[in-house]
Amino acid sequence: MQDPVAATRLWLERAVIGLNLCPFAKAVLAKQQLRFVLSDASTPDALLSQLGEELLLLRDTPADQVDTTLLIHPHVLADFLDYNDFLDKADALVDALGLDGVLQVASFHPDYQFADSAADAVENFTNRAPFPTLHLLREDSVSRAVDAFPDPDAIVERNIETLRALGVDGWRSLLE
Repeated sequence: MQDPVAATRLWLERAVIGLNLCPFAKAVLAKQQLRFVLSDASTPDALLSQLGEELLLLRDTPADQVDTTLLIHPHVLADFLDYNDFLDKADALVDALGLDGVLQVASFHPDYQFADSAADAVENFTNRAPFPTLHLLREDSVSRAVDAFPDPDAIVERNIETLRALGVDGWRSLLE
């Protein structure tokens, strides 16, 4: 198996930042405020426990040290439907920890599929990472980034256009 952190960093640099899929990612990486965490969890419960630890660590760490975390979990939730079901538990944990409105969890998966899209639709690749990954974000950082961006709603449409122009083969060659 390839190194999950190295593969995720490559994906972040070449796809997310390189294609400008997230215009906010470059600064966080450049300032070294992005934490990469490789989970050894092999069960959803173990991952949920580790997610709780990472949420609390992010809450308790100044944003100028760690603004966001990628929790990469290659040994659990490889099936996208199981992963998608787990996201409800992740959101419930955020709420149970009293972090609703403070932190949020975004989702990336190698088989990510938006509702009402075909499995092979290229727009799914906006949320496809090399390994299942939970992205822990600070709500205030997201709000500041969105406020600073002239038209945040245009990001989604621009990303779809970018990926359609690139195509699936282009995406794959980007990450080789």
